[in-house]
Amino acid sequence: MKKESSFKKLMDLAGNHKYFSYASCVLAAISAVLALVPYYNIWCIIKELLEVRPNFNEANNIVFNGFLAVGFSVLSMLIYIFALVCSHKAAFRVQTNMKIKMMNHIVKLPLGYVESVGSGKIRKIVNDSSSATETYLAHNLPDKVVSFITPLCLLFMMMFFNWHLGLICLIPTMLAFAIMFIFMMGPKLKNDMKNYQDSLENMSREAVEYVRGIPVVKTFGQSIYSLKRFKGSIDEYEKWTTSYTKKMMLPMVGFTTSSNGIFAAIIIAAFTLQKSITNSFALSIIFYILITSVLTVTLMKVAYAGESNMIVMDALKRMDEILSVEPLKNTDNPKTPKSFDINLEDVSFAYDGKNKVINNISMHINEGEHIALIGPSGDGKTTLASLICRFFDINEGHIKIGDVDIRDIDYQELMNEVSYVFQDSKLLKMSILDNVRMGNQNASIEEVMDALKRAECMDIINKFPDGINTIIGSNGVYVSGGEAQRLCIARAFVKNAKILILDEATAFSDPDNEVLIERAFESLAKDKTVIMIAHRLSTITNADCIYVIDNGMIKESGNYNSLIDAKGSFYNMIVKYNKSVNWKVGSEND
Repeated sequence: MKKESSFKKLMDLAGNHKYFSYASCVLAAISAVLALVPYYNIWCIIKELLEVRPNFNEANNIVFNGFLAVGFSVLSMLIYIFALVCSHKAAFRVQTNMKIKMMNHIVKLPLGYVESVGSGKIRKIVNDSSSATETYLAHNLPDKVVSFITPLCLLFMMMFFNWHLGLICLIPTMLAFAIMFIFMMGPKLKNDMKNYQDSLENMSREAVEYVRGIPVVKTFGQSIYSLKRFKGSIDEYEKWTTSYTKKMMLPMVGFTTSSNGIFAAIIIAAFTLQKSITNSFALSIIFYILITSVLTVTLMKVAYAGESNMIVMDALKRMDEILSVEPLKNTDNPKTPKSFDINLEDVSFAYDGKNKVINNISMHINEGEHIALIGPSGDGKTTLASLICRFFDINEGHIKIGDVDIRDIDYQELMNEVSYVFQDSKLLKMSILDNVRMGNQNASIEEVMDALKRAECMDIINKFPDGINTIIGSNGVYVSGGEAQRLCIARAFVKNAKILILDEATAFSDPDNEVLIERAFESLAKDKTVIMIAHRLSTITNADCIYVIDNGMIKESGNYNSLIDAKGSFYNMIVKYNKSVNWKVGSEND
């Protein structure tokens, strides 16, 4: 299958606005042609002066040709401005459609994918890719047309005025093109540019990590050691750029010498091919002197035109990386569960499709039951909870709510029936009212206020003059981690979903906030099916069932007392937990 070109992809994104891009190219080409006409007018002025010398008063067309030169220059400039207007109109449409296309796809992707990739990276791809294509279509594309039309017209003019000199000019020109396309462009340059970007990205990443870690580095006196990785990335970047520069030195020297050697070739030809300098030959020499500088500059533009192509190709590639991720498939025949029991039947899952994070887990959670997932960090607790929410689709087995597989429930309905309180609270840069209403856009102010009260948030509201209209974030105020968590719990109250998942929701809270959060959870969990992921084992003593997850499998399960009596993994965890809780500064080891 033939690979679709970058320009074709951009035109597909432009829709009907693609005709503005075509118009821009045509107008840019016309502008490039008209921009060369003043050189002919100047040549006519010089020709007339040579013909009438020394009686310069007999020159009658100097002013006329002068005005023509100015007129064509202005006309060329105006047409080019119209070309830019058209190119910008198409570019803005492509940028808009590109963002819409990516965002429409992103909202259909599994939430787990968005969490794993990171919102920052996705935002960077969306913004940078669309900006790169906007710059390419708005500026680089018209300039690229000019850079290709101009040398063609110049070569035609050179052959028209004096084909002998034209052929001589053609020799260094073709040599410059040959060097450019063989050594400075093509697949090899694309690969080199990728390596360059990777090296630069690695150095930038290490620089950011080094700056972020300075407080820790200084505290533990690890200045020299911590600098090692950063310096290593700089050395690697230096090694690559030095090697690439040396490799490109001879081709660049050859290209620059050839493109700038056109004038020298003309001078040599003038004294080699012509024994006596006639007026006609002198005029030809003068004309070539005038236009060779334009040809040299244009050749340099052609050389750099390849860079803009690579930039837009990279932007489209990054866009395709997001678009290639399979969205969650919503069922064509949605079913509604009649109850809110949760059944996991031989569930297995691997992020990469190979290494299982969840391995053949089965469990049954009755409607209204409160269960806890505990175990070592990284052994699959959060992943298991995410699968129940269908943040990812499982690889094997079934997850059912009631008697319906979650893949057969309309995805929006599933989200409406599940509330997920994350470990790291997420508040947006908007008012407290709008943040809470994200749980239910139709909630009245009275319902929001009731949710804030039940979530123990009134102390937060009362300390701000604007109350629930207070803006959160850089344009307003900041709240602590515990306060942000309580506001997220208020969001869950407004949503009032039947299934509640708490992912270590008190992990970043101070003792005062923890008490308020736990009190809010008690109210929120009433009459709901609750799945709690916990490291603080004191919070799960009243759970109906506790599942000990180890290496992606259920190692033990049962209520608190039965697991203690079994004196297995859970019992050992409780013993270690109690020792850590009872530890005091200055206490002696037993």
